[in-house]
Amino acid sequence: MSVTETMTDSTTARTSRTVVSDPFGGILAEGFVPGAGIDFRNFQTCVHCGLCTSSCPTYIELGDENDCPRGRIYLMRAVAEGRVQVDATIRAHLAKCLDCRSCETACPSGVHYSQLIEPFRMDLEEHLAKRFDLFRDTVLYHLFPYANRIRLALTPVRIMQKLGLYNWLEQKGFFDWLPGRVGRMATLVNAPVPSGPRLPEFLPAKGERRARVAFFTGCVGDAMFRHVHWATLRCLQENGCEVVIPRGQGCCGAIHYHAGSREGGKMFADQNVAAFASVLNEVDAIICNHGGCGAMLQEYPNYWKDDQQEARRRFSEKVVDINAFLDDLGLVAPRHPIRMRVTYHASCHLAHAQGVHDAPKRILHAIPGLDAVPLDEEEICCGSAGTYNLNQPEMASRLMDRKMERIAMTGADAVLASNAGCLLQIEREIRRRHLPLGIYHPIELLDCSYTGQPLRR
Repeated sequence: MSVTETMTDSTTARTSRTVVSDPFGGILAEGFVPGAGIDFRNFQTCVHCGLCTSSCPTYIELGDENDCPRGRIYLMRAVAEGRVQVDATIRAHLAKCLDCRSCETACPSGVHYSQLIEPFRMDLEEHLAKRFDLFRDTVLYHLFPYANRIRLALTPVRIMQKLGLYNWLEQKGFFDWLPGRVGRMATLVNAPVPSGPRLPEFLPAKGERRARVAFFTGCVGDAMFRHVHWATLRCLQENGCEVVIPRGQGCCGAIHYHAGSREGGKMFADQNVAAFASVLNEVDAIICNHGGCGAMLQEYPNYWKDDQQEARRRFSEKVVDINAFLDDLGLVAPRHPIRMRVTYHASCHLAHAQGVHDAPKRILHAIPGLDAVPLDEEEICCGSAGTYNLNQPEMASRLMDRKMERIAMTGADAVLASNAGCLLQIEREIRRRHLPLGIYHPIELLDCSYTGQPLRR
């Protein structure tokens, strides 16, 4: 492993010739340096004050400087400048990052950490001559991003759940015998909930029209949380919103992009931009109800620089989280009381990437009878982080244990979260621990308070 020639200017770190062997089964192409294309000013913005460390989940758990944003920035910058070589240790420290972006909320200098870690890891994934990865190249790329395929794949699981067999198999440890990520994925299934019919292309506002919006359906969100989609649509109607749901939209692209397929993510981004193009000028917002998807949609212009960037920018500027949208619009007062104690876990990509912190809590406090109690460390990641819980199970488990301890301290009857990954991760832990806790999207409660229908159990 060697770095033979290094040249750095004030804007971009460049190394002309590098060959780095990799213990995971690949070799970096000669002449390529991970991170060499990153704007070097992003590295220089970090003043190494360390205020990010107290908000970083992996540093909180491990106490290792290499496993906090400041330490990872040091590592990436050293590689980009050709001062150190990429090896198994550096890759492991970077892989442990959840990309939860809590450091961005904490940083007084405005470091855009995601614009460092994401392209750097993308470089590693794209340029390493890796062995064929069956799980990534089949399940991640060809199952997860497609709602209908997910529904089809879930059919035997749903049958087992209705027969009571699924929980029995999980309790007996059957899924632990399945290989690696497949076994872990098999446990990340929510309880069967009536999903309702296919979403229509148009829904009228109730009463006087206050806004016209488009709705993003996504992949996992539509396959496993269509009941949340329907609750969202009813809440929008109740608040005087006319809703259009364009056909032809798909996955937000985050699954491909964060697994190392820049082109795969771009394919979905361009598909979504095209699907919404005909209504873009007619709507006040594009509504998304899952934090991770919303963050990806809002940041399309950051990921690809080409002749479609302006179209992506216009699309992304319209994307708004459902909680933030209703809060800004002025919530129509919910009428029916819900008498229970709940606590709210903040989705990382809703709180830190989208900057939506208080809107969900204001909506909850507007529901009559609801006792919404604060959750200690509510903005610390639960360990889901997209596919992090599949790829880094040990750290994900530690963070989940930490989260469940704090949830138990609240004495809540239910936990709320505005992201699919968080909901699946926490529900699995509730099921495994046999806890008498409900798990809901906040919009489900708002919907029940509008309709008077009982909350699902």
